[in-house]
Amino acid sequence: MKRIYLVRHCKAAGQEPEAPLTEEGVTQAERLADFFAGMKVDRIVTSPFERAIATIRPYAARSGIAIETDGRLSERVLSTEPLPDWMEHLKISFTDMDARLPGGESSREAMERGAGVIEECWRRPESNTIVVTHGNLMALILKACDDRFGYEAWKSLTNPDVYELRKADGTREISIRRLWEA
Repeated sequence: MKRIYLVRHCKAAGQEPEAPLTEEGVTQAERLADFFAGMKVDRIVTSPFERAIATIRPYAARSGIAIETDGRLSERVLSTEPLPDWMEHLKISFTDMDARLPGGESSREAMERGAGVIEECWRRPESNTIVVTHGNLMALILKACDDRFGYEAWKSLTNPDVYELRKADGTREISIRRLWEA
């Protein structure tokens, strides 16, 4: 049985790639390190955004596991133009997977790149991998595993959040379970 712990980053001071964790986010990252302390983890792969790396840095330091970054785990860009009604556009993007706003990426494109990381994790020899990403991309990865995961489930995500994806070798079925309790 292989496990992927899909993690949404802790609270951050902004949306820019270099945005750090807030003071509360730093405390959350320590709590997340405590959460993973009793679990067997073989590998850590994260978005290259500072808030994602900082989320898992305390656990990586304690466990001695190197942090690998993968640009495919970067947050999805909905649009490069200001969107006062961005929530409505995001909601639509969970049902119209090919909708694309100016300068943005469709849900399907983002889901495929994020799911590609997960597929590679299943094929690798490690049994237990932590994957750290961002809220919209996390929701789309979960949707790739279970199409019932949509806008309402995205809205219920917390910072941080942890879902366990499990898959037996040689099967296609993935079980999903939320582990984090805010």
